[in-house]
Amino acid sequence: MNVIKGVVAAPEARVAIAIARFNNFINDSLLDGAVDALERIGQVSNDNITVVWVPGAYELPLTVKALAETKKYDAIIVLGTVIRGGTAHFEFVAGECSSGISHVALDSQVPVTFGVLTTENIEQAIERAGTKAGNKGAEAALTALEMINVLKAVKG
Repeated sequence: MNVIKGVVAAPEARVAIAIARFNNFINDSLLDGAVDALERIGQVSNDNITVVWVPGAYELPLTVKALAETKKYDAIIVLGTVIRGGTAHFEFVAGECSSGISHVALDSQVPVTFGVLTTENIEQAIERAGTKAGNKGAEAALTALEMINVLKAVKG
């Protein structure tokens, strides 16, 4: 039996992080968690990490597509926060962001990890950005590193 399992250490990895500026009071914590996981656990050099800020979550898929097309990155981590409000705006932004990012990953075959929080309120966002529920930015970074190694092993 041949079993492929990914590891998270990827010292030579080149990683891009696309992050939304809207709700940056939450997103800054997601970014801190992602960079810490990349450097401390993944052993990725700070020189191999590129951070790209965009206005909001809706702009993330286009940015991720542009990053993937450069073929400079082994993985792309996507960070942002969409908090439900009193209108249908949440559904449009969260849905299009998720769908667009998924399409980029499938089309480019570059690991793209979804660290975009979609929460009912600010309290839930804070919990997922480093308090009670962990840091989803760090989780997205670890997933990116593991996927780099899994795909490398699959391709051979």
